[in-house]
Amino acid sequence: MNTTVKWIDGMMMVGESASGHAIVMDGPEELGGNNLGVRPMEMLLLGMGGCTTVDVISTLKKMREVVDDCRVEISAERADEHPKVFTKIHLHFVISGNNLNEKKIAKAVSLSADKYCSASIMLGKMADVTHDFSIND
Repeated sequence: MNTTVKWIDGMMMVGESASGHAIVMDGPEELGGNNLGVRPMEMLLLGMGGCTTVDVISTLKKMREVVDDCRVEISAERADEHPKVFTKIHLHFVISGNNLNEKKIAKAVSLSADKYCSASIMLGKMADVTHDFSIND
C-alpha cells in the first residue's frame, strides 16, 4: 500500500491514496493552518472507524442481519505531553434495523475489536480501546 501526502501551504496538505482518492488535511489557525481540512490525528480515528464499520457490517450480513443504518461514534483522549499519543479510545456503534439480534451484534463488534480490525488492534497497542453498541429498531 502506497500513499502520498503533499504539503500545500501553511499546515495544509493533500493526501492521495493508492486508489486515487484525495483528502485535504489542515491544522488550526493557532498552529499556522487555515482550518480547511481534517486534522491528521482525526484521520487516524476516522480510519479506525471506517475499518471497524466495514468489519461489523460485513459480519452482520454474513449472519443474515438486515441493517438499515450503522454509525460509530468515537471519543478519544490524548496524552498531555509529546508525543501526544491516544491513551483512550472508545467506539460506540449505533445500529438500526428490523428485529436485530443483540447477540449477533455483540459478536460482530467483538470479532472486529479482537480479530479483524487491523487499525483498532494496532492503536490498541498504545491506547486503551473499548467498544459498545446500542440498537435502534
